[in-house]
Amino acid sequence: MKIGIKRINRVTITSTVALTAGAVLASGAFASTAQAAAPPVPKIVAKGGFVMNSGTGKALYSKAADTRRSTGSTTKIMTALVVLSQKNVNLKSKVTIQKAYSDYIVSKNASSARLIVGDKVTVGQLLYGLMLPSGCDAAYALADKFGAGKTRAARVKSFIGKMNSTAKSLKLKNTRFDSFDGIGGGNNYSTPRDLTIIANKAMKNSIFRSIVKTKSTTQKVTTKSGGYRNMAWTNTNKMLSSYSGAIGVKTGSGPTAKYCLVFAATRKGKTVIGTVLTSSSEANRTADAKKLMDYGFKK
Repeated sequence: MKIGIKRINRVTITSTVALTAGAVLASGAFASTAQAAAPPVPKIVAKGGFVMNSGTGKALYSKAADTRRSTGSTTKIMTALVVLSQKNVNLKSKVTIQKAYSDYIVSKNASSARLIVGDKVTVGQLLYGLMLPSGCDAAYALADKFGAGKTRAARVKSFIGKMNSTAKSLKLKNTRFDSFDGIGGGNNYSTPRDLTIIANKAMKNSIFRSIVKTKSTTQKVTTKSGGYRNMAWTNTNKMLSSYSGAIGVKTGSGPTAKYCLVFAATRKGKTVIGTVLTSSSEANRTADAKKLMDYGFKK
Protein backbone atom coordinates (compact mmCIF):
# COMPACT_ATOMS: atom_id res chain seq x y z
CA MET A 1 0.00 0.00 0.00
CA LYS A 2 2.79 2.37 0.89
CA ILE A 3 4.60 1.67 -2.37
CA GLY A 4 1.43 2.50 -4.38
CA ILE A 5 1.00 5.82 -2.63
CA LYS A 6 4.58 6.85 -3.44
CA ARG A 7 4.04 6.09 -7.13
CA ILE A 8 0.88 8.20 -7.24
CA ASN A 9 2.71 11.12 -5.62
CA ARG A 10 5.50 10.88 -8.19
CA VAL A 11 2.99 10.87 -11.02
CA THR A 12 1.16 13.86 -9.51
CA ILE A 13 4.38 15.84 -9.06
CA THR A 14 5.57 15.05 -12.58
CA SER A 15 2.24 16.10 -14.06
CA THR A 16 2.24 19.32 -12.09
CA VAL A 17 5.75 20.21 -13.24
CA ALA A 18 4.82 19.45 -16.85
CA LEU A 19 1.68 21.57 -16.67
CA THR A 20 3.58 24.47 -15.06
CA ALA A 21 6.30 24.33 -17.68
CA GLY A 22 3.66 24.23 -20.39
CA ALA A 23 1.91 27.27 -18.96
CA VAL A 24 5.19 29.19 -18.85
CA LEU A 25 5.96 28.27 -22.44
CA ALA A 26 2.43 29.20 -23.53
CA SER A 27 2.53 32.57 -21.80
CA GLY A 28 5.90 33.24 -23.38
CA ALA A 29 4.47 32.43 -26.78
CA PHE A 30 1.50 34.76 -26.20
CA ALA A 31 3.84 37.56 -25.11
CA SER A 32 5.99 37.00 -28.14
CA THR A 33 2.93 37.10 -30.41
CA ALA A 34 1.68 40.32 -28.77
CA GLN A 35 5.07 41.96 -29.25
CA ALA A 36 5.17 40.91 -32.87
CA ALA A 37 1.69 42.36 -33.46
CA ALA A 38 2.62 45.83 -32.17
CA PRO A 39 3.00 48.21 -35.15
CA PRO A 40 6.42 49.85 -35.54
CA VAL A 41 6.52 53.48 -34.44
CA PRO A 42 6.71 55.60 -37.61
CA LYS A 43 9.49 58.07 -38.32
CA ILE A 44 8.34 61.44 -39.61
CA VAL A 45 10.14 64.40 -41.18
CA ALA A 46 8.13 66.97 -39.22
CA LYS A 47 9.81 68.32 -36.10
CA GLY A 48 6.65 67.80 -34.06
CA GLY A 49 3.74 65.39 -34.22
CA PHE A 50 0.85 64.09 -32.17
CA VAL A 51 -2.04 61.70 -32.73
CA MET A 52 -4.93 60.75 -30.46
CA ASN A 53 -8.13 58.77 -30.48
CA SER A 54 -10.79 61.42 -31.05
CA GLY A 55 -13.42 59.57 -29.04
CA THR A 56 -11.39 58.69 -25.95
CA GLY A 57 -8.72 61.39 -26.02
CA LYS A 58 -6.03 58.72 -25.61
CA ALA A 59 -2.63 59.69 -27.03
CA LEU A 60 -1.46 57.28 -29.74
CA TYR A 61 1.74 58.96 -30.94
CA SER A 62 3.94 61.78 -29.74
CA LYS A 63 7.05 63.56 -31.05
CA ALA A 64 7.98 66.84 -29.37
CA ALA A 65 4.23 67.15 -28.82
CA ASP A 66 4.52 69.98 -26.30
CA THR A 67 7.19 72.06 -28.02
CA ARG A 68 5.87 75.46 -29.07
CA ARG A 69 6.05 76.13 -32.79
CA SER A 70 4.65 78.53 -35.37
CA THR A 71 1.35 77.19 -36.69
CA GLY A 72 0.75 79.01 -39.97
CA SER A 73 -2.83 78.82 -41.22
CA THR A 74 -3.75 75.96 -38.91
CA THR A 75 -4.47 78.94 -36.64
CA LYS A 76 -7.71 79.34 -38.62
CA ILE A 77 -9.17 76.29 -36.87
CA MET A 78 -9.40 78.46 -33.77
CA THR A 79 -10.76 81.37 -35.84
CA ALA A 80 -13.62 79.16 -37.01
CA LEU A 81 -14.15 77.69 -33.53
CA VAL A 82 -14.53 81.15 -31.99
CA VAL A 83 -17.07 82.17 -34.65
CA LEU A 84 -19.11 78.99 -34.26
CA SER A 85 -19.00 79.30 -30.47
CA GLN A 86 -20.80 82.65 -30.53
CA LYS A 87 -24.22 82.47 -28.92
CA ASN A 88 -26.98 82.15 -31.52
CA VAL A 89 -24.53 82.70 -34.38
CA ASN A 90 -26.41 83.50 -37.59
CA LEU A 91 -24.65 81.86 -40.54
CA LYS A 92 -26.90 83.77 -42.97
CA SER A 93 -25.92 87.16 -41.61
CA LYS A 94 -24.20 89.15 -44.38
CA VAL A 95 -20.84 90.87 -44.12
CA THR A 96 -19.86 93.62 -46.57
CA ILE A 97 -16.33 93.06 -47.84
CA GLN A 98 -14.14 96.06 -47.02
CA LYS A 99 -11.13 97.43 -48.91
CA ALA A 100 -9.09 96.90 -45.74
CA TYR A 101 -9.41 93.13 -46.16
CA SER A 102 -8.17 93.29 -49.74
CA ASP A 103 -5.32 95.65 -48.84
CA TYR A 104 -4.28 93.29 -46.05
CA ILE A 105 -3.99 90.36 -48.46
CA VAL A 106 -1.81 92.38 -50.82
CA SER A 107 0.44 93.77 -48.07
CA LYS A 108 1.03 90.34 -46.50
CA ASN A 109 1.14 88.41 -49.79
CA ALA A 110 -1.35 86.14 -48.03
CA SER A 111 -3.53 83.26 -49.14
CA SER A 112 -6.88 84.55 -50.32
CA ALA A 113 -10.52 83.60 -50.84
CA ARG A 114 -10.50 86.30 -53.58
CA LEU A 115 -13.26 88.26 -51.87
CA ILE A 116 -14.35 91.33 -53.83
CA VAL A 117 -14.78 94.71 -52.17
CA GLY A 118 -18.45 95.65 -51.84
CA ASP A 119 -19.78 92.10 -52.09
CA LYS A 120 -22.07 90.91 -49.32
CA VAL A 121 -20.96 87.49 -48.13
CA THR A 122 -22.70 85.45 -45.44
CA VAL A 123 -20.91 84.28 -42.31
CA GLY A 124 -21.38 80.68 -43.45
CA GLN A 125 -19.78 81.46 -46.80
CA LEU A 126 -16.91 83.25 -45.09
CA LEU A 127 -16.25 80.08 -43.07
CA TYR A 128 -15.92 78.12 -46.32
CA GLY A 129 -13.61 80.84 -47.67
CA LEU A 130 -11.61 80.61 -44.45
CA MET A 131 -11.17 76.84 -44.29
CA LEU A 132 -11.03 75.69 -47.94
CA PRO A 133 -8.76 78.14 -49.80
CA SER A 134 -7.40 79.36 -46.44
CA GLY A 135 -8.52 82.92 -47.10
CA CYS A 136 -6.85 85.46 -44.83
CA ASP A 137 -9.32 88.01 -46.20
CA ALA A 138 -12.15 85.81 -44.92
CA ALA A 139 -10.41 85.53 -41.55
CA TYR A 140 -10.12 89.32 -41.37
CA ALA A 141 -13.78 89.75 -42.25
CA LEU A 142 -14.84 87.30 -39.52
CA ALA A 143 -12.61 88.93 -36.90
CA ASP A 144 -14.04 92.34 -37.82
CA LYS A 145 -17.59 90.96 -37.63
CA PHE A 146 -17.32 89.10 -34.33
CA GLY A 147 -14.91 91.27 -32.38
CA ALA A 148 -16.21 94.02 -30.10
CA GLY A 149 -15.28 97.69 -30.41
CA LYS A 150 -15.92 100.95 -32.22
CA THR A 151 -12.95 100.67 -34.56
CA ARG A 152 -11.77 97.83 -36.81
CA ALA A 153 -8.49 97.61 -34.90
CA ALA A 154 -10.37 97.31 -31.60
CA ARG A 155 -12.65 94.61 -33.00
CA VAL A 156 -9.74 92.59 -34.34
CA LYS A 157 -7.94 92.86 -31.00
CA SER A 158 -11.13 91.76 -29.24
CA PHE A 159 -11.51 88.76 -31.53
CA ILE A 160 -7.93 87.61 -30.97
CA GLY A 161 -8.65 87.96 -27.26
CA LYS A 162 -11.53 85.53 -27.71
CA MET A 163 -9.16 83.10 -29.43
CA ASN A 164 -6.83 83.21 -26.44
CA SER A 165 -9.71 82.92 -23.98
CA THR A 166 -10.92 79.81 -25.79
CA ALA A 167 -7.42 78.31 -25.61
CA LYS A 168 -7.38 79.05 -21.87
CA SER A 169 -10.80 77.42 -21.42
CA LEU A 170 -9.39 74.28 -23.04
CA LYS A 171 -6.51 74.45 -20.49
CA LEU A 172 -3.88 74.84 -23.19
CA LYS A 173 -0.71 76.23 -21.64
CA ASN A 174 1.46 76.22 -24.76
CA THR A 175 -0.81 78.11 -27.16
CA ARG A 176 -1.05 81.81 -27.87
CA PHE A 177 -2.47 83.82 -30.76
CA ASP A 178 -1.55 87.31 -31.88
CA SER A 179 -3.39 87.07 -35.21
CA PHE A 180 -6.67 85.86 -36.66
CA ASP A 181 -5.01 83.92 -39.48
CA GLY A 182 -1.54 82.79 -38.41
CA ILE A 183 0.35 85.72 -39.90
CA GLY A 184 1.44 86.93 -36.50
CA GLY A 185 3.97 89.28 -35.05
CA GLY A 186 6.14 86.56 -33.57
CA ASN A 187 3.83 85.63 -30.72
CA ASN A 188 1.53 83.19 -32.50
CA TYR A 189 2.31 79.62 -31.50
CA SER A 190 0.94 76.28 -30.41
CA THR A 191 2.04 72.65 -30.15
CA PRO A 192 1.03 69.44 -31.91
CA ARG A 193 -0.90 68.33 -28.82
CA ASP A 194 -2.66 71.65 -28.28
CA LEU A 195 -3.64 72.05 -31.94
CA THR A 196 -5.05 68.53 -31.94
CA ILE A 197 -7.14 69.35 -28.88
CA ILE A 198 -8.41 72.56 -30.54
CA ALA A 199 -9.29 70.66 -33.71
CA ASN A 200 -10.99 67.88 -31.77
CA LYS A 201 -13.13 70.47 -30.01
CA ALA A 202 -14.00 72.11 -33.34
CA MET A 203 -14.86 68.75 -34.92
CA LYS A 204 -17.62 68.30 -32.35
CA ASN A 205 -19.46 71.09 -34.18
CA SER A 206 -21.47 69.66 -37.08
CA ILE A 207 -21.11 72.83 -39.19
CA PHE A 208 -17.34 72.81 -38.82
CA ARG A 209 -17.17 69.09 -39.68
CA SER A 210 -19.25 69.63 -42.79
CA ILE A 211 -17.06 72.50 -43.98
CA VAL A 212 -13.64 70.90 -43.46
CA LYS A 213 -14.55 67.65 -45.21
CA THR A 214 -15.73 69.55 -48.31
CA LYS A 215 -13.33 69.14 -51.24
CA SER A 216 -14.73 72.06 -53.22
CA THR A 217 -17.72 74.36 -53.25
CA THR A 218 -19.35 77.09 -55.31
CA GLN A 219 -21.08 79.81 -53.32
CA LYS A 220 -23.42 82.47 -54.74
CA VAL A 221 -22.70 85.85 -53.15
CA THR A 222 -24.45 89.21 -53.51
CA THR A 223 -22.57 91.89 -55.42
CA LYS A 224 -22.43 95.58 -54.55
CA SER A 225 -24.97 96.34 -57.28
CA GLY A 226 -27.42 93.76 -55.94
CA GLY A 227 -26.66 91.05 -58.46
CA TYR A 228 -24.95 87.72 -57.84
CA ARG A 229 -21.62 86.13 -58.54
CA ASN A 230 -20.32 82.61 -57.97
CA MET A 231 -17.27 82.06 -55.80
CA ALA A 232 -15.53 78.72 -56.36
CA TRP A 233 -13.24 77.42 -53.63
CA THR A 234 -11.13 74.26 -53.49
CA ASN A 235 -9.83 72.74 -50.26
CA THR A 236 -6.06 72.97 -49.81
CA ASN A 237 -6.20 69.72 -47.80
CA LYS A 238 -5.30 67.07 -50.38
CA MET A 239 -5.71 64.31 -47.81
CA LEU A 240 -9.44 64.42 -48.51
CA SER A 241 -8.80 62.91 -51.93
CA SER A 242 -5.78 60.75 -51.17
CA TYR A 243 -6.50 59.05 -47.83
CA SER A 244 -9.42 56.70 -47.28
CA GLY A 245 -11.69 57.94 -44.51
CA ALA A 246 -10.18 61.45 -44.32
CA ILE A 247 -12.60 64.01 -42.87
CA GLY A 248 -10.43 67.13 -42.37
CA VAL A 249 -9.09 69.40 -41.09
CA LYS A 250 -6.58 72.19 -42.10
CA THR A 251 -3.29 72.89 -43.82
CA GLY A 252 -0.80 75.56 -42.84
CA SER A 253 2.50 76.96 -44.06
CA GLY A 254 4.80 79.92 -43.66
CA PRO A 255 8.45 81.03 -43.52
CA THR A 256 8.78 79.94 -39.88
CA ALA A 257 6.00 77.37 -39.70
CA LYS A 258 7.27 75.57 -42.83
CA TYR A 259 4.61 72.95 -43.66
CA CYS A 260 1.91 71.98 -41.15
CA LEU A 261 -1.20 69.84 -41.21
CA VAL A 262 -3.96 69.05 -38.76
CA PHE A 263 -5.64 65.86 -39.95
CA ALA A 264 -8.47 63.50 -39.08
CA ALA A 265 -9.93 60.31 -40.49
CA THR A 266 -12.58 57.75 -39.57
CA ARG A 267 -12.45 54.03 -40.29
CA LYS A 268 -14.74 51.34 -38.91
CA GLY A 269 -16.20 53.72 -36.36
CA LYS A 270 -12.81 54.86 -35.01
CA THR A 271 -11.64 58.43 -35.55
CA VAL A 272 -8.01 59.45 -35.20
CA ILE A 273 -6.99 63.08 -35.18
CA GLY A 274 -3.57 64.64 -35.06
CA THR A 275 -1.08 67.29 -36.10
CA VAL A 276 2.31 67.60 -37.74
CA LEU A 277 4.22 70.87 -37.41
CA THR A 278 7.33 72.10 -39.21
CA SER A 279 7.61 69.49 -41.92
CA SER A 280 10.01 70.23 -44.78
CA SER A 281 7.65 70.22 -47.77
CA GLU A 282 4.04 69.82 -48.77
CA ALA A 283 4.73 66.27 -49.93
CA ASN A 284 6.47 65.37 -46.67
CA ARG A 285 3.73 66.77 -44.44
CA THR A 286 1.22 64.64 -46.36
CA ALA A 287 3.42 61.55 -46.07
CA ASP A 288 3.94 62.27 -42.35
CA ALA A 289 0.20 62.54 -41.75
CA LYS A 290 -0.55 59.32 -43.63
CA LYS A 291 2.06 57.43 -41.61
CA LEU A 292 0.63 58.73 -38.36
CA MET A 293 -2.97 57.94 -39.26
CA ASP A 294 -2.03 54.43 -40.39
CA TYR A 295 -0.25 53.97 -37.08
CA GLY A 296 -3.16 55.43 -35.13
CA PHE A 297 -5.64 53.01 -36.67
CA LYS A 298 -3.39 50.03 -35.82
CA LYS A 299 -2.97 51.05 -32.18
